[in-house]
Order: sequence, then structure tokens, then C-alpha cells
Amino acid sequence: MRTILTAAAVATIGASAAMSEDLPETRLNVVGSWGMVSMYTDFTQPFFEEHLPAATNGRITAEIKPFNELGLNGSEMVRLVEQGTLQFASTPMGYMIGDNAMNGGNDLPGLAPDIATARAISDAWKPVIADLYENEYGVKVLGIWPYSAQVVYCNAEISGLQDLNGKRVRASGAAIGDFVSALGGTAVSMSFGEVVQGLQKGVIDCAITGSMSGFNAKWHEVSTHIYELPIAWSPVVHMVGLDAWNDLDESVRTVLTEQIAKLEDDIWNGAGAETAEGFACNTGGNACTRDAPGSMTLVPVSSDDITLRDRVLREVVLSNYAEACGADCVSMWNETVGSVAGIMID
Repeated sequence: MRTILTAAAVATIGASAAMSEDLPETRLNVVGSWGMVSMYTDFTQPFFEEHLPAATNGRITAEIKPFNELGLNGSEMVRLVEQGTLQFASTPMGYMIGDNAMNGGNDLPGLAPDIATARAISDAWKPVIADLYENEYGVKVLGIWPYSAQVVYCNAEISGLQDLNGKRVRASGAAIGDFVSALGGTAVSMSFGEVVQGLQKGVIDCAITGSMSGFNAKWHEVSTHIYELPIAWSPVVHMVGLDAWNDLDESVRTVLTEQIAKLEDDIWNGAGAETAEGFACNTGGNACTRDAPGSMTLVPVSSDDITLRDRVLREVVLSNYAEACGADCVSMWNETVGSVAGIMID
């Protein structure tokens, strides 16, 4: 699914192009997140390669590559931007939790059961993250957007959350690891790119990623069951070094701020639809528009699963997050995310 421009969007581009004659010619270097998933192929790549030049009458152009094609694993992105090695870059915030637990405050497992709640939580926490990145790393946050819902893939039969007990589960981040451990599973740290082989060889029994991300990475070829409950959303932060940002002409900064805000909206709007289509593609449903759909078994969510998820969130995830993040962080979290989600950390 490539990004499709509506008539209104085309008109907007036309108007923007007419006003872009005074923009200085600017070439951007951008590093995107994982290149095999739809966030990159359907959104960020076409945005920088096609939409942005069209919106500025060719005055702003960009070269973009995913970090995995550059031999990077994502965890080093903020430091590379801080050092000026990279100009613009994206990476999952979960990769940075070990550096600072505040990176996980907008995506605690079990907190956001749907895309609307996830967006509200992200927007509430975004100013906190923006301050952290600017003050600690010298980096400007331009956008935060999600993958499709993070769900469980298993290469053996499961019927719900309780069946993760005793299983080795690839967990993308410390908070999801806490969630898995609280269910009696063993959380395994493993790169996204290593999961197919891990499932194939039995190194892990299950793994967690986006419903569409997993399909695009062919997890359905090495898994049998996919569980419908959204555990998290794996938000990605898009950033630029402050020095690189300040070196740009003010008019260019204005255009980029406006256009990237639209990209952020597009990705959020697309994430809900991609979650549903991801399930269809993994299981061979009629709603799948991608090639070679899978034949996995879709495991529905029971009321017992919801009760168990909420208990683990309250008793384990929130308390572990409070310990990792500290009193000042908890206070900010309660005032922002907690207020939106309707739950407080004691």
C-alpha cells in the first residue's frame, strides 16, 4: 500500500508549491526505521522521496535509507544524531529505554487497548520526551508515531495470555519483558531481524511485534498462531540534531515542521487500519490487499485475558516503571499519561 494523495492533498501540494519559490534549495539526509515494514515503505520513504519534493516544488529533496540497510540496529540512533553523524533519523523508542526509562512512558504494555487511546497517550507524553531529548542529547523531536498494534506470534498453539506461561518470548523492550515475565514466560532480547530464524530453529516459542510488521517480515511463515490482543504500539521517534536543525533556513524549518506533522497524522491514521489488515494478511482473510497471505490461526481475546492484562499492568508493569523512572518521572507521568489513561502510579 503506497500512500495515495487525495484531491484535497494534491490541491494543498499545489498551493504549497506556489509558495515555495523563495525556499532555498535544501538536500536532507534521512535514516528511517526498519526498511522491510510498512511504516517505511508506505509512509516515511514516499514522504521524503516523493511528497516533500512535490510539496516544495522541488526545493526540498531528501535521500532516505532504513537503518538496517546501513548496518545499524536502531539503539545507537539518538547518539549518532547527537554527534552529528546523522542528520534526520527515526528509531523505536523502546530501544532507548535502557538509556532512560522515560522513553517507555507512552507505551507501557496493556495501557492502550486501541489506537485512539495510544494517540492520546503519545500526545500527552510528547512534550516530556521533547524536553528530554533536547536537554540530554541536543536533539529535536519532530514526530512520534506508531507501528501497528504489537501482538503475539507463536509457533505453537495458544488460546490466550495464560499460555505464554513457560514459553520463551521475544520481547521488544524492558516493559514488554516485564509483562511477559509476569505471565510466567521468559523474555528474550532479540533483534527484529533475527526473529524469523529464532522461531524457525526453536530458540524462541513466540515473539511480539506489529501485526503488519510481522507479516511484511514473513513471521507468518514460521508461526502458527497470532493473538488478537494489542499489548503495545512500539512508537517511533523522528528527530534531528539541534545543530543541523538550526543550520537550516528558517523557512525550511517551518515547512518541515508543518509537513512532518502531517506525516505524523497519516501514520497514526494508518496504524489502526494496518492492525486490522495485518491480522487478515497473517490469517488469509479477505481484507488482505498484500501478496501471499498466510494461514495462521487467529486467537480471539477473552474477558479473562482482559482481566489478566489489567492485573499485570497494575501490579507489575506500573510498579516496575515507577522504580526505573524515579519520583520526578512518575509525577510527570501521572499529570500527563496517567490523566489521559485514567490510571495513576501510586
